[in-house]
Amino acid sequence: MLNVPTLWIVFVVNFSALGLIWAYVTRSYPKFEAARYWMASAFVGAAGAMTALVRMFVTSPAPLLFGAAGIIAASCLAAMGIQRFYGRPVSWRAMITTSVFSLGGTLFFLVVFDHMQLRMLSYTLGQSVPLLLALRLLMSPQGGRVSPGAWLASIVIITIIAIFVARAIGNLLGGDFSAVAGSQSHAVMVLGLLFLSMTLNFGFLLMAMDRLRNEVADLALLDDLTGVANRRHLLQRLSEECARSERSGEPFSLLVIDLDGFKAINDTHGHAAGDACLKHFTLMAQTRLRPGDMLARTGGDEFCVVLPSSSMREGALIARRVLEVCRQDAAGCSGNDIPISISIGVAEWDHGIGQFPDRLIAHADHALYAAKKNGKNDFAIYDPAPSLSPGALGSNEAARKFA
Repeated sequence: MLNVPTLWIVFVVNFSALGLIWAYVTRSYPKFEAARYWMASAFVGAAGAMTALVRMFVTSPAPLLFGAAGIIAASCLAAMGIQRFYGRPVSWRAMITTSVFSLGGTLFFLVVFDHMQLRMLSYTLGQSVPLLLALRLLMSPQGGRVSPGAWLASIVIITIIAIFVARAIGNLLGGDFSAVAGSQSHAVMVLGLLFLSMTLNFGFLLMAMDRLRNEVADLALLDDLTGVANRRHLLQRLSEECARSERSGEPFSLLVIDLDGFKAINDTHGHAAGDACLKHFTLMAQTRLRPGDMLARTGGDEFCVVLPSSSMREGALIARRVLEVCRQDAAGCSGNDIPISISIGVAEWDHGIGQFPDRLIAHADHALYAAKKNGKNDFAIYDPAPSLSPGALGSNEAARKFA
């Protein structure tokens, strides 16, 4: 025989433990806001269950109402945690309104007009509506997929709501599945909801682990200072573009960019000023790139830009745009401002490069050296044909060639 008070005690203990787990997650990852709501949901749910236990020993309806308020608030907080997990604003007004109407109905059908079936229906709606509203977010693909934790949480929420619906129908058909009844059917339901509630929190934990793992993976591919792609990410992207171009025959282009005189900036103004210049250049360059272009910092003061589905002509046009925004910014410098000057090398993928991105980088580097040799603050394109003059093809010749 299942003992209902014992099950509620187990409920309190387990949810207190879950609250402590979420408290640890909150302390370890203070920016992970969803964990705060899930921590509050666990502790408030435990408090509500503990308050409901008092109803077993007194005849006053107050413990039952306060216990119901705690359980409904726990459902609302769990749903709010899901909203914050997906970056959605939390609607306190909607949650408070749902709770007030649910508790108001429970109180009315308990004190004013004693009707167990309608009382349980009001209580059930307060628990179900917030979770039902959050279910849509859980089942929405994020980054092209639904995480395993979100799937688990979705299945659990659907099952919990199904139990609530079955309980409401059972009450309307003459059964008594309320806490007051203390029947074996109610005990089985409490045991099922206890298991499902714990499983729901495990789903949340899986969601958190998946999110943190993805963030770590992203950090491994991003430059710490500028926030753009790093060399590892660049090489991955270049390998993908080379393979795609070899299959389709469609070219793409690469820019290699170097800040002129960057060592002198560090030596004269300090490394903090040099870091500020790198960040400023990153922001300027991104304003002249197209959606789908990838800016990467490959080390020191060197950057690369991958231009998918772009010919040498298009690469030269993008290089000119980046160069011009830097020239305009340098012309507007005054006082302690540090002007930024860049040199750019442009190269295009061809069948000779195949699936070897290092060859394409070498071609763009060759063009970059030509731009440096021509006086810096300029761009040049890679020309595999022998040059008729000792000098390399500079940006002015490139501009005329692609005009």
